[in-house]
Amino acid sequence: MTMDRRWWRAAGLLATTALVLAACGDDDGDGDTTDSEDGGAADVAGLEGADFVVGSKDFTEQLIVGEIARIALENAGANVTVENLAGTDVVRAALEGGDVDMYWEYTGTGWLNILVQDTPIPGAQEQYDAVAEMDLEENGIRWLDPGSFNNTYAVAAHQSKIDELGLSTLSDLQGLLADNPDEATFCVAAEFTGRPDGLPGMEAHYDIEFPSDNLVTLDEGLIYSVVAEAEDCTLGEVFATDGRIASLDLVVLEDDQQFFPVYNLAMTMREETYEEYPELADLFNPINAALDDETMSDLNARVDEGGEFEDEVAEDFLRSNGFID
Repeated sequence: MTMDRRWWRAAGLLATTALVLAACGDDDGDGDTTDSEDGGAADVAGLEGADFVVGSKDFTEQLIVGEIARIALENAGANVTVENLAGTDVVRAALEGGDVDMYWEYTGTGWLNILVQDTPIPGAQEQYDAVAEMDLEENGIRWLDPGSFNNTYAVAAHQSKIDELGLSTLSDLQGLLADNPDEATFCVAAEFTGRPDGLPGMEAHYDIEFPSDNLVTLDEGLIYSVVAEAEDCTLGEVFATDGRIASLDLVVLEDDQQFFPVYNLAMTMREETYEEYPELADLFNPINAALDDETMSDLNARVDEGGEFEDEVAEDFLRSNGFID
């Protein structure tokens, strides 16, 4: 499976290079954490010989953190298989059904999509506390400590469009839709159009509505480059920690009415897994504490823009932070 992914990545990079030459033109959460200097993956006992299946969703950030989990577990002596699955519903069902033993999830996704709550909880720690308590009580799913980086949804435009249209906040979209609707084109992924924390909720919260003709549905990974071209779409739905935002000169509009929830990362697992291997908290909590916004954006950019492989980026992160030798 790894070799297939490497082949695909290499082929994609060659194809992208060819296209470029021809044209010539995916509040901080404060959990109890431990500095990597005081303990890392190499220091965790009790996992030698254990067998785990780690799940991940199929976008860059999740593939990276899935590889981080695999390498850290293997370094602690465990036997690990990674299953890259399509999305939240699939990987969560696999966790509950016992097909995977753990995967990294986001607090906002857990609260709104998995636990089906209507309104996010203000505050990163408060949001984590609410989702962790409810999920454990109702579903027997344990959330380890949250990290500080916030991979929330955001809306971005290219710097040239920001300057031309005078955009800075999501509230500015009201005026854009009213006064210049032809410029109010919006690239979105299919999932975003149906999520309560996506387009429907954003439109209701900001009292706006994009005409259906103004919406361009694309694969999540294509949105960034299309918005950077500033032709088919003025606006694009993005993930806040995606490294392509900076590298493509995109600007995130301020969520001035604070609609989008907090999406801090935490490792999730069934309670019986945690009870059998409580050492997993000692393994993953310090690692997650080291993944701040800047670090995660850089790791994502190294894959999406730099063409590095997820496992190589994950290993470098763990090694450079002292989690593996």
